[in-house]
Amino acid sequence: MLSLQLWGACQCPRHLKSGRGVGPPNSWPWQISLQYTKDGNWYHTCGGTLIATNWVLTAAHCISTSRTYRVELGKYNLKEAEAGSIAVPAAQIIVHEKWNSLFILNDIALVKLQEHVALSESIQPACLPTEGQLLAHNNPCYITGWGRLYTNGPLADNLQQALLPVVDHATCTLPDWWGGMVKEKMLCAGGDGELSGCQGDSGGPLNCQRADDAWVVHGIVSFGSGWSCNYPKKPTVFTRVSAYTDWINTNMVNN
Repeated sequence: MLSLQLWGACQCPRHLKSGRGVGPPNSWPWQISLQYTKDGNWYHTCGGTLIATNWVLTAAHCISTSRTYRVELGKYNLKEAEAGSIAVPAAQIIVHEKWNSLFILNDIALVKLQEHVALSESIQPACLPTEGQLLAHNNPCYITGWGRLYTNGPLADNLQQALLPVVDHATCTLPDWWGGMVKEKMLCAGGDGELSGCQGDSGGPLNCQRADDAWVVHGIVSFGSGWSCNYPKKPTVFTRVSAYTDWINTNMVNN
């Protein structure tokens, strides 16, 4: 039985942030590293969001049935042992039943952890938006993750953040932007040709501040331009979480 209500679990931490690059440790305590094992070692493959003490939200394209996964929580530097961080095996993975890898539709998955995690300064569940909620054009949000520092560059050791303003659906679907590739259940942010998500950020959160200064995860990193990570008018595309709140809630309660 689910021990925490999905919406009541989050405590909406408030914190200071910088505009780009590396933020202070524990700034994004719901950010997780999804890792797979190979030859006895663990490797970061995607980001994700802690949404309850034993559930993580990530992207469907991050999941392969041939891999064994774990989740690292409370991390800032992936190369160092850090006080308060923990690694928990995945007990169950639920990929959206209508996930379509060809058109990148319904790019969302849930990871149930083998055990509940104790909450702390560095480990907190995220707040999620209400069903159907849409953000205004240019609403400031932050992408976070350990993805590549630049196109074809190395993965980050320290958790990165970048300010990505929301691009509304009407703009993002213009022919010289993403056109018809972006669907109604997706969310665009960025596109200035300077800041964006990159490989390794997939599955991670788009964090947007509410009027009361609390933070809400509105997006799951889904895809970007194949030309470069920061191609102009090709903003990072996210799975829009508010289009899937019922799906998230139903699967958490039933599993």
